[in-house]
Amino acid sequence: MATCVLSMANLQSLLDMLSDQGHEILGPTVRDGAVTCDHLHSIQDLPIGLYEVQSGGHYRLKGTGSGSLFSYTTGPQSWKRFLLPPERDFLEIQTHKREVVVSTDTAPPQPMAFFGVRACDMAALERLDKVLSDGPYQASHYKKRRDRTVVIAVNCTRAGDTCFCASMQTGPRVTGGFDILLTELVASDGPYCLAEAGTGRGEDLLAALDATEASEDQVREADEAVKQAADSMGRSITTDNLPDILKASLDDPQWEKIASRCLSCGNCTMVCPTCFCSTTEDTTDLSGSTARRIQRWDSCHTVEFTYIHGGSIRTSVMSRYRQWMMHKLAYWPEQFGSFGCVGCGRCITWCPTGIDITEEAGRFREKAAR
Repeated sequence: MATCVLSMANLQSLLDMLSDQGHEILGPTVRDGAVTCDHLHSIQDLPIGLYEVQSGGHYRLKGTGSGSLFSYTTGPQSWKRFLLPPERDFLEIQTHKREVVVSTDTAPPQPMAFFGVRACDMAALERLDKVLSDGPYQASHYKKRRDRTVVIAVNCTRAGDTCFCASMQTGPRVTGGFDILLTELVASDGPYCLAEAGTGRGEDLLAALDATEASEDQVREADEAVKQAADSMGRSITTDNLPDILKASLDDPQWEKIASRCLSCGNCTMVCPTCFCSTTEDTTDLSGSTARRIQRWDSCHTVEFTYIHGGSIRTSVMSRYRQWMMHKLAYWPEQFGSFGCVGCGRCITWCPTGIDITEEAGRFREKAAR
């Protein structure tokens, strides 16, 4: 199917179609001064005319002076929270006199439509799929949600202040995994999007919109805008031999320097789109008649994360930060064949002390080159 042009009215019709098909539509919107992922009812719910100013430990929204729909890049939330909820009940046991009732989380989830998925987050979903859906140990609750999700992705035409996806080869162009891919262009009379289908489901949705075909000039302009975003990215990580460099630096004093700034708060793991660690808790109500087993997100930055009989394994801040960074950039390629970092820059923006993983990876590389 050829690339087509979608107006604001076409985009609203797309949302309406997905809603009529029973999908829960989720996308970027503004809440509490940040771009967050939440329910969308209208195109007007998008962060229209807004972009972020980001740096280490700093995030502010500013106006673009135009009616652009997708000038923002990434906020503090990723799409993983809809596929791998921060907390879920997967077992409940109730006692009524001599009867015991066991309930499990087996109901099929409502179909979802992700609207506005960026290239870095698309790459993050692919990594979560490999771990939780396609590997030898499937997380059934994740797979059920993922299989019932429509993905409307968006190419980036602007590089965020803390983005480094180009060097991680995960963006700013979306290369796969989408049902429909949008690229926004802003004309004198307002924004519009070029759209292409990635699946048969996407083709059916676009065909129902009766949209016009894009011209060669429009396609060329969209390609140039994405290329400009890649060229203007201010941060980068050189990934050549990086796992070997980091493995040879396990005893480097630089880890202690990083740890002197790290608060071990776990913000980086909470905002990371690929972190999937969780813990399981068993609770009982005060009457003793109801017991619940809960799965919730956990962080390798907490002391309790490695607790076994007798105590925790990683008791120092240094050992915990080192484990997190090593997993993303050194161990993940061995396990899953790709880096665990997708270059979204969230861990830089939302670190209270502004620790920059690109700078730290560069320091270890410089030391190895001496």
